[in-house]
Formats: sequence, structure tokens, C-alpha cells
Amino acid sequence: MTDTSDARQPAAVARATLVGGTAVLMWATLAPLTILAGTVPPFLLVALTFGLGALVGIGWQIARGEDPRRHLRQSPRAWAIGVGGLFGYHFVYFLSLRLAPAVEVSLINYLWPLLIVLFSALLPGERLRSWHVAGALAGLAGTVLLVTRGGAVAVSAANVPGYLLALAAAVLWAAYSVLRRRFGDAPTEAVAGFCLATSVLAGLCHLLLETTAWPADATTWAAVVALGLGPVGGAFYVWDQGVRKGDIRALGALSYATPLLSTVLLIGLGFAPGHWTVWMACALIAGGSILASRDLLRRR
Repeated sequence: MTDTSDARQPAAVARATLVGGTAVLMWATLAPLTILAGTVPPFLLVALTFGLGALVGIGWQIARGEDPRRHLRQSPRAWAIGVGGLFGYHFVYFLSLRLAPAVEVSLINYLWPLLIVLFSALLPGERLRSWHVAGALAGLAGTVLLVTRGGAVAVSAANVPGYLLALAAAVLWAAYSVLRRRFGDAPTEAVAGFCLATSVLAGLCHLLLETTAWPADATTWAAVVALGLGPVGGAFYVWDQGVRKGDIRALGALSYATPLLSTVLLIGLGFAPGHWTVWMACALIAGGSILASRDLLRRR
């Protein structure tokens, strides 16, 4: 069991939260980099990028003079949480996109930051306050506005299986994040092994479910490498530091900045048109993040 937040030094908590928050910045680049990755099938893309992500962790360990094999010797529980979170989330999420429209899937999937905030109440030593929930709900409202562009969403009974899978994906990622905090005996270095296992399993899913289409040119390969170094690789290491040692409630609310920053990047790069809802969503998400981070800001 890890130490409770009250028992840890405020400076260390703030530092770990900031480290974990850099994952949000990396995940914001996921959409534009995925567009640049072209027509590479989803599971093949996951296999390639998680493989690169594993190499990032292994290379980091070797550079520090460590034996990467040592960090593969983790408990079955640690492997179940790690691989279940990383591979399980992506597997269920991509299946949901096959069964329901992307807008509705995205809306349901982005319940995971709110679920992290709510699930954190089950952790030893953590106290869920009204401002944590209010901040997370404000972030959710901003995300709904961002994804729907202020319009209505058509809900179809035929898409219910996809909706349920999208909800399962949100629960899986929130559970992974909270369980990594609750059972933090496996160090962040173990994430390299989790990424490697995810890469292998995604490769098998590609062979079973998809038609192979390799990156066609240097630009596409560069996008794949950037994904593996950043949002689908390096981000999981800093996120692990954040959820294990930082303020997990603040991180949950801060995560709503991911769709906002991603949308701003898409607009800036010319991949999507601007809209007034982006700036309204910005106010809701930023305000909610500040509200949910009230404890952390007081400590500082």
C-alpha cells in the first residue's frame, strides 16, 4: 500500500502532480498526430507505438545502469492492473468506435476524469470534497460542449453496445489510475513491461481483426514515432508518477484539458474549424481544474 496524501510532503505531492500533468499535454497531441499517421489501422498503430513506448522505458533504465529484466519481476496483481489498464482500455475503446458514432463514444469515454475523482474517495487517506466533484463536473460540462459544439446528440438504440463499451473504457482507465495508486508496489519502471505486453496483444488483435496497412511515407513514420515517444508511450510513465505520488483528484479534473488542448491544436494546424464553444469550454474546464485543485494550490 502506498502512503496517504496527508502523510506526504506537500512539495513532493505538488511536484508529482505537475509531472503527471505533463501527460495531459502529451495526450493533447494524440489527435493531430493520429491524423498525420494516416490510414494505419488502430490496433497496428497501438502495437507500434506501445512497442516504442516500451523501448523508451527500457532505454531509460539502461541509461541509469539498471537491468530492465529486474522490473519485469512483478506480482500477478501488478501485471493484471498494468496490462488490464493499458491494453484493456485501448481494446474496448476501439471496439466501441466500431459500434457507435465517434461523437457519442468520445462523450461517454470522457467520463474517466470524473470517475477518477469519484473513485479516489475509496483510497486510504483521501477525502473527497464538494469542490473536487464540482470541478470535475465543470470539466465534464466543458467537454460535452466541446464535443457536441453546442448541438444535440442523437442517441440510437442500435448503438447501445458501443455506448456500453465506451463506458467500460472510461471505467477501465479510471480504475487503472486509481489502482496504481492503491497498489503502488510496482515502480514506474514496470510500465515498460506493461507497454511491451500491450504491444504484443495489440499486434495479435491486428492480425485477427484488421487488414495490414503500414505507414506509407516518412511523414507517417515520423508521426508514429512521435506518438510512441509522447502520447502513446512516454505519457504513461509521467502519468504513473502523478497518480501514484501526486494529488489524484486534481489530476482527474486537470485531465479534462486534454480534449480542449487537442481541439485548439487541431484548429491551429488547420485540421478543424474554430467555434465559439471552444472558448466557452475553455472557461469551464480551466475553472473546474482550478476548483478541483484547491487543496494543492493552498499547500503551495
